[in-house]
Amino acid sequence: MNDRVPPTAPVPLSALLGHPALGLRQVAGEREVDTPVYFVHTSEMEDPVPYLLGGELLLSAGVHCPEAAGAGTYWDRYVARTVQAGAAALGFGIAPVHETVPRALVEACDRHGLPLVEVPRQTTFTAVASAVWDAMAERRHHELRSVTEAQQSLATAAARPHPVPAVLRQLSQHLGAWTVLYGPDGAELAAAGSRPPGQARTALGALAGRLRSGPSSAAGRAAGAAGEELQLTAYGLGGPAGPEDRLALGVCAPRRDGADGAIVGVAVVLLSLLTARRVVGAEAERTSALVRLMLGAEPARVAGLLARSQRQQGQSGQREQQGQQGQSGMPAEAPGKPAEPSEDGGLWTVVHGRRRGRGRDDGLLATAALAAGLGTPLVDLDGDALRALVPGEAEVRAQPGWTLGAGAPVPAADLARGGADAARALRRAVAGRVPLVRHGTRAVGVVSLVDPAEAGAHGRALLAPIEGAPALLETLRVWLSLHGSWDRTAVALEVHRNTVRQRIARAEALLDVDLGDADVRMELWFALKWA
Repeated sequence: MNDRVPPTAPVPLSALLGHPALGLRQVAGEREVDTPVYFVHTSEMEDPVPYLLGGELLLSAGVHCPEAAGAGTYWDRYVARTVQAGAAALGFGIAPVHETVPRALVEACDRHGLPLVEVPRQTTFTAVASAVWDAMAERRHHELRSVTEAQQSLATAAARPHPVPAVLRQLSQHLGAWTVLYGPDGAELAAAGSRPPGQARTALGALAGRLRSGPSSAAGRAAGAAGEELQLTAYGLGGPAGPEDRLALGVCAPRRDGADGAIVGVAVVLLSLLTARRVVGAEAERTSALVRLMLGAEPARVAGLLARSQRQQGQSGQREQQGQQGQSGMPAEAPGKPAEPSEDGGLWTVVHGRRRGRGRDDGLLATAALAAGLGTPLVDLDGDALRALVPGEAEVRAQPGWTLGAGAPVPAADLARGGADAARALRRAVAGRVPLVRHGTRAVGVVSLVDPAEAGAHGRALLAPIEGAPALLETLRVWLSLHGSWDRTAVALEVHRNTVRQRIARAEALLDVDLGDADVRMELWFALKWA
């Protein structure tokens, strides 16, 4: 088949041979490969080349070659020219000229590998053509239905909380393929489906690397584990400055059919839109450093993050500036400074989180999903631990796959207290097996009638005997917040339940109180809240 053949849905020759109403029979030619048929053409010309596009089932009754003229090299020349024209197969009709398929034609088709199909006397060429068009229409309808279903499922996946891995999973299921998202440096950011052999993964990564030189897609082949040929394709998703910064979608599939290209096209558009809003490279590391500094980390511990962020930003800025100079001939303007914070820093809600289960860390993509879900770019994702700063008093919502604890909104000067509240809320969430626990936002009821300074002084005096034992203080706080549950307190603090019992007994002895008394528990809880 040549390049002139339009991208129609072909009909396998085997489907025509198995059609009960046609009675076709292959008598010569290649049988191992299922030949695709794109057209049906009837011709009695001695030379079919000028009338064929390629991919046809050429039908002929041999009128151009009477029985007496079939000797010698006539049929060999005819078959050679038919193969040269790119015909998929030759259908030879019995009657009115020939009673059987000429032996010389059978031998010629065997020599040239052209499938030869015998069309019985009772089957008209019109019936064969009609069967091909009906089969094509049915296959086309099936392809359109497959593409429509794929579009719907991919769009649904793109609307989920973690859209990029969801889109990759749906694409993998529809294609029966391994799908992978490559970063600008060639690293695998996310993948779905059964992993192919190492040789195929290496070849696919090399195809994705070729996209950084400019092309939008690249294709190749590789050997599979069972010796089958794997189809490899890489697609560029665009980048913030140029091809060298773009992400790439890789697809490794055992086959390709007519609908696959349209389905992948939908996925490429969705992934391009989704990854265009991601938190990447320098921005992610700069954000993590900022969150850690605001929550009290030592500057020396975050200096490395800031240094890498600066280097990446400088390299990206140089590429962007060069691109703008190339377009306008003028130097690019310096990027604008971020808005200065207000003097008091406003209110901030600190969020602590812990990943549930054993989900893979999707790195930048997971950070972007959490940033979108929490409504803040200030997200620090460190393995299975999460810390985030949500500006203002925005409501913190539960996030799929995470257990969260949210502190009360606090001024910037009290972020350490907000972080401690968020950590305690997270422990309560883990102990209670709930996705989110929010720390109380304000004093209510009788507590609101007490002067905070006097309450704080009373609380510190009451807790003075265990002031130098932070483990006892924290265990008592968590134990009281969980209504005296030994098991839930042990889960929240990640210690053995016997350790909890020992600490509570020690605190009870040092405070010289009876923790079985509800009034004592209430007074201690009041003290812990205000001390």
